[in-house]
Amino acid sequence: MLSVVAGGAACGGKAAPAPAGGGGDHHAAHDHAGHKAGGHHGMQHSFDGAEEWAKVFDDPERDAWQRPDEVVALLALAPGMTVVDLGAGTGYFEARLSRAVGDGGRVIAADVEPDMVRYLRERAEREGLSNVEARQVPYDSPDLEPASADRVLIVDVWHHLGDRAGYAARLAEGLRPGGFVAVVDFTMESPVGPPVEHRLSAEQIAEELATAGLRTEIADEDLPHQYVVIGRR
Repeated sequence: MLSVVAGGAACGGKAAPAPAGGGGDHHAAHDHAGHKAGGHHGMQHSFDGAEEWAKVFDDPERDAWQRPDEVVALLALAPGMTVVDLGAGTGYFEARLSRAVGDGGRVIAADVEPDMVRYLRERAEREGLSNVEARQVPYDSPDLEPASADRVLIVDVWHHLGDRAGYAARLAEGLRPGGFVAVVDFTMESPVGPPVEHRLSAEQIAEELATAGLRTEIADEDLPHQYVVIGRR
């Protein structure tokens, strides 16, 4: 869950359900710092106090609409892989990703918010997730070494990004040959998520990933309020 946007990334894995027209946790999270369009039509807001936000982002009721097991299954992870959770927030997906790649694998839980990174690190230690590395990343880049990641998971983040084409290019550079990025975001019709004017269609995200030379497809899934766009190197 990338938290603060400055022409770049924003809150991702920490989305929570809310009526599209306003109210509720996800929409309130945007209002917490005053959402607004960024320089490239991203949304700007920040999150303080990871422990308090964890009560929202890790609420067990989220499982009903986020369907984390189904999302992780779409990644087709195997033992030994390196998977990056961009916008990891308070670590909603980390235990599942850790199990999927095994002791020989690696999970990079990345966020722009320092307090979230601190929380991620402490949570990994507390839960014994020795293959999880918490990492702070800049607003406008996933900050990946070239050809270093087998999979990149981006949940509820893409609609916050500023220069999405530039971000996609940096993602493509960080993927290993045969690797892919999975972007999970809210449908235009979803009763939960950000304000409608800040949503993106699956087709638009596919086009943005394609500008980086990635082969794109909209995944066959059964998420109630979201879609998944895959971009393969």
